[in-house]
Amino acid sequence: MQPTVSIIVPVYNAEATLRRCVDSILTQQYTDFELLLVDDGSTDASGVICDEYVAQDARVHAIHQENAGVSTARNRALDQAQGVYLQFLDSDDWITADATRSLVRAAEAHRCDLVIADFYRVVGERLSRKGDIDEDAVLTREEYAAHMMENPADFYYGVLWNKLYRREIVEKHRLRMDPEISWCEDFLFNLEYIRRAEGFYALQVPIYYYVKTKGSLATQGLTVSKTVKMKLTVFEYYQQFFKTVLDEEEYERSRLKVYRFLVDAAGDGAVSPLPTARKLGSERVRACAGGLLGEGCLCDAFRERKLLESHLETAALKNGLTLQDAQLLLALHQLSQPCTRRELADFLNLSRSSLALALQRLTSKGLLEREAASDSEERQPVLTPESDSILQDLELAAADCQDIRMADFSPEEQAEYQAMAQRITRNIQKSLQ
Repeated sequence: MQPTVSIIVPVYNAEATLRRCVDSILTQQYTDFELLLVDDGSTDASGVICDEYVAQDARVHAIHQENAGVSTARNRALDQAQGVYLQFLDSDDWITADATRSLVRAAEAHRCDLVIADFYRVVGERLSRKGDIDEDAVLTREEYAAHMMENPADFYYGVLWNKLYRREIVEKHRLRMDPEISWCEDFLFNLEYIRRAEGFYALQVPIYYYVKTKGSLATQGLTVSKTVKMKLTVFEYYQQFFKTVLDEEEYERSRLKVYRFLVDAAGDGAVSPLPTARKLGSERVRACAGGLLGEGCLCDAFRERKLLESHLETAALKNGLTLQDAQLLLALHQLSQPCTRRELADFLNLSRSSLALALQRLTSKGLLEREAASDSEERQPVLTPESDSILQDLELAAADCQDIRMADFSPEEQAEYQAMAQRITRNIQKSLQ
């Protein structure tokens, strides 16, 4: 059966990081994929590790080749890929548990040909988010190109690993990496793909951990003359791309922006430090091992809460909300009858001040109706129609949690569980009334 996604990972002497990369793929919440590991003539244990994963999981396929470079390795995988979509990783990086699911859902919900996502840049034990497009909408080719023009040579646009591609487009136009180019080869592939794609969607959720360990062209043994020649070749591709996408008049108006690529490219693709650096491990919802493995009612409640929070957080990030804001929206949607601010704070286990700040944030975003000061303390906040699409994402996240809870249950077991759960709920309601 054809997998929905083909995930491609070129591997070269990556024994120190390969397991982290592959484990992050095999533990994805989305499971309908094939994983193509291409061992590019590694001289360490990388090839053996690839074969170990093949023996453990039928979704994993290993390709072994003599060392020929990352472009050739990716091309070998593209020749064998069977998925509807293509996703790429580097072997020293890893992805969030919701990465593939978020990319596929965005592609299918918006019927677009390219999904581009936010990512984390990791330096040692610190990380920061890196995003660019703030529009939560499908973009045309011209709109996407306009964003790209504002940030020439930016990793966000240039790399493969924060995107999802349609394999049909890649195969129809025989798009492949150029083995003769060892700088910005990802970017050239993207330019060729964008020329053929129609709809583009920017996902605000960070789904990828990019580890800044890659070497520059200077560390690849290239001479200055070869480096300059290569960069000029890439620029010619870049310039030709905009001549194709833009009409003549628009291109002339944008020529200076296009030429900014030469200046930005002098930085050799470096990602400048970001001001929002934080400690690695604090970026997403985490669950302590003791609570996950412990027994008893408190541990049961802890696991349920963390499962829901981890899924709601993805929907929150997608819509530019905090987890607390998302929980408040969902609470207002699900509560069966109006409640006071005090009751709402108790329901969400928030302080009154934290609740007030969350209400202010949601009101400023137009998701709650503005209220008269005289009755704001007693009247429950009212959702606006603008909150409908976000609530759909939050309800979908809650449904994902239920799917995880019911994994491997037969339909009969699910029905039996639901009947018992309803009885338990009624018993609890009766006790607390």
